[in-house]
Amino acid sequence: MGTKPKGKLYLIPSTLGEIAPLEVLPISIKRAIESIDYYVVENDKTARHFIKKVSPRKSQPSLQLFLLNKFTEPTEIPSFLNPCLEGLDMGVLSEAGCPGVADPGAAVVALAHEKGIQVVPLIGPSSILLALMASGFNGQNFAFNGYLPIDSTERKKELKKLERKSRDSGQSQIFIETPYRNNKLKEELERTLSPDTKLCIAVDITLPTEYIKTQAISRWKTEKTDLHKRPAIFIIQA
Repeated sequence: MGTKPKGKLYLIPSTLGEIAPLEVLPISIKRAIESIDYYVVENDKTARHFIKKVSPRKSQPSLQLFLLNKFTEPTEIPSFLNPCLEGLDMGVLSEAGCPGVADPGAAVVALAHEKGIQVVPLIGPSSILLALMASGFNGQNFAFNGYLPIDSTERKKELKKLERKSRDSGQSQIFIETPYRNNKLKEELERTLSPDTKLCIAVDITLPTEYIKTQAISRWKTEKTDLHKRPAIFIIQA
């Protein structure tokens, strides 16, 4: 008897907010969700809500969800891929955007490669790339830096370092913040960076309230923009 073929691990992007999924997702996402019952997700409730929106007829009791978030013990993760090893396809579903990019799903993807499981990335919105596309900044040379340090002194040092790196190499520097601290970060950027450094702020990407603007720090200082609790991407180009 031959070895049973392994299932595939599909990386399934989700919407970046409350919008009809097929406004921003291709039909391949719907097809994948309709055929897969095993998922690695960050949050049970929001994952089920998203799956129901994409495929209303999907049987919710048939779903088996493995939670991967900051509370997950690393020793638990290998068992998540057991359905794939038994020949069943699985999905990794991000809370927003693309799995594995600024997302804990990368840990499962790395294990899948170790176990010889085929990884299939599906197309969907990435707030990082969409913001870079719309910024007018260098799309040939860029870096995503995740979250900046919380300590204000360390944050200021990091911002100056990123500004220098951008000035020296032309590299666009991308970072994010917890949405309720966005306004504070904007103020810190205005205080810390050079007046001629350009800043792109992209919020609510793909949503009806989308706002994307690029201008020099000197101009941002004169503009009041409420970013509170709105998912945002910040990019600087010195």
